[in-house]
Amino acid sequence: MLRNHFNQKYLVCVFVLGITMGMSPSPVVSAAAAENPSAVDLSTAIAIVSKQAIPAVAHIEVTQHQEINNPLLPFENDPFFHYFFNAPGKMPKKFKREMKGLGSGMIMDPDGHILTNNHVVAGANEIEVLLADGNRYKAKLVGADPKTDLAVIQIKADGKLPHVVFGDSDKMEVGNWVIAIGHPRGLDQTVTQGIISAKHRRGILDPSSYQDYLQTDAAINPGNSGGPLLNLEGQVIGVNAAIVSESGGFEGIGFAIPSNMAVYISKALIAHGKVERGWLGISIQELTPDLIKAMKLDISKGALIADVVKGGPADSAGIQKGDVVTAYQGKEIPNGSALQNEVANTAIGKEVTVTVYRSGKTQDLKVKIENLEDAVKKIAISLKGRLGVTVRPVTAKETQQYGLEQGQGVAVASLQAGGSLAKSGFEVGDIILAIDDQPVKDEQSFVNLLETLKPRQTVQIYAIDHNSGQTAQVQVKVR
Repeated sequence: MLRNHFNQKYLVCVFVLGITMGMSPSPVVSAAAAENPSAVDLSTAIAIVSKQAIPAVAHIEVTQHQEINNPLLPFENDPFFHYFFNAPGKMPKKFKREMKGLGSGMIMDPDGHILTNNHVVAGANEIEVLLADGNRYKAKLVGADPKTDLAVIQIKADGKLPHVVFGDSDKMEVGNWVIAIGHPRGLDQTVTQGIISAKHRRGILDPSSYQDYLQTDAAINPGNSGGPLLNLEGQVIGVNAAIVSESGGFEGIGFAIPSNMAVYISKALIAHGKVERGWLGISIQELTPDLIKAMKLDISKGALIADVVKGGPADSAGIQKGDVVTAYQGKEIPNGSALQNEVANTAIGKEVTVTVYRSGKTQDLKVKIENLEDAVKKIAISLKGRLGVTVRPVTAKETQQYGLEQGQGVAVASLQAGGSLAKSGFEVGDIILAIDDQPVKDEQSFVNLLETLKPRQTVQIYAIDHNSGQTAQVQVKVR
């Protein structure tokens, strides 16, 4: 959310903005345009798109109030500390601080819904939106989805608001021209241009999240996140989210969330305030050259089924461990990430066709997709006895209180009397951050880690004491 909060040596999340107004779903440069250069006039196309788009561009300012533990509190009763540092006799236990951040967004509809990145508004206590016409509005958070780094906020205006039109990101091709409009480093309504450098970039920020980026060389800098890339038809085809950089500034490698994913997620957030994801009931393994050789496969692409949850949708449909999923609803599946995204974006209860490769032949299987959130809760209950704990998501208040990142940790919801965690001194409200150095990001990752633990295995749990706010490594034996 904050400018310096996302800077890393090689990867920088950034704030962007943009919009578009065209209606045609055709690719940026069609075959007709290639034969007739006058069909797309680059000398005026960018200016036309920019003029149409800028009124729907939103400059987002966020304020976060944090309460942090006094790092000097352990020395409160140390006379040498007070003597040498002239510290007061009675020190406050906590400090309050206010942090500011800038980002961008795009107005989606006349109702004032604005699409932006989750990292722009995550943890914000106050959100203000400044439009190109000079009007300033207070905004409220409608919903956020950390797994895709998307969020929707809303403003209320008296008159009609300009809004963007979304294009079909699947029709974009490498080499197509694109435009970004945003507020890099607070410079309002900055327009940059480039091309689509690559498609389907996955694992850029978090290999376990739902990502399928468009890569672009259009200049994106801190302050740009939250707005899209536009095609020359004036349509939003991607929401800019991150750059790869050693310097912290633009170096020609930027990433945008495809518009098709953004539309699906934003509609879910507006309708329900959250995203319901589909569940197939499988564990996926990438199909490497070594595995292809060892399994004597005649295919080179697909998602290898590493395990099948007993009683889950895949199990009921006859999908087996060792199968390779090559297509989903007729769409080619090149790897595990592609399958994960397709399943996640499927409506709960829908019957889909999964094409699997088994014993040298392909076959189509019908699977009824179930709710991932419900499945995680069921599995968590079945695994409760291993550590004697149930967990819940960390609240926004707890995130601020303990200085956590969004999507970091789970909170202890209940403890079994005599369970492993209860015996080790854990209490309800404590925050679990990692198990054996493997980060715990949410309930799903906690359940996934729990499933890998063996009976009577001793593990190190990294956690925060909810009373003192101090972190500690606790050794726990699994039942």
